[in-house]
Amino acid sequence: MHHDDFKFEPVPGLPEALPEGEHILWQGRPDSLRLAKDAWNLNWVLGYFIVLAIWRVGLSSATYSLTEAMGHGIPFLIAGALAGLILYGIAVVQARSTIYTLTNKRAALRIGAALTMTLNLPYVQIGNAQAKIGKSGNGTITFELIGDTRLSFLMTWPHVRSWHFARTQPAFRCIPDAARVAAIFADAAETRVAEPQVSRITAPSDAIAAE
Repeated sequence: MHHDDFKFEPVPGLPEALPEGEHILWQGRPDSLRLAKDAWNLNWVLGYFIVLAIWRVGLSSATYSLTEAMGHGIPFLIAGALAGLILYGIAVVQARSTIYTLTNKRAALRIGAALTMTLNLPYVQIGNAQAKIGKSGNGTITFELIGDTRLSFLMTWPHVRSWHFARTQPAFRCIPDAARVAAIFADAAETRVAEPQVSRITAPSDAIAAE
């Protein structure tokens, strides 16, 4: 289902060359700013420091002039800006090291900046998928797996559905034009799952002889 990937990628985003009969339908990566807001709560962090600055100014205004009191809130705004830059920087690194792939047979996630790994999700092992799409068109597609396969929430964060710890759901997180990508996935998965699977069974030699 997944493995560490430290070797050269013959196909960007995939650890091995595509086998015969498989082809890429779509590739993309998260939007950095949207990832910072959605996965790392950038807006909440900035809002927290703004509230602290307002609170500090309010306290100081009882003793100092408004100009001096406003100066007392500046350190909180600077701290908030630094925290925001750090979170955005993390999101940029994560987005640039990520490649999401849809082929006619599977969804794949090449993730990880320091420790790179590739998750291969055959369509036959995906029981359900959900698309959460924002007004801008950016969105997240989550995959609900079937079978005994278990993924580590911490190892795959932030490329997972938030707050689902018991059964980790991998996700194409914060991708542009998510509705189109969801449609590509739905068509490919439906075609793949409906495709008849032919297995070859060798009859025992004695049964052949009896015929």
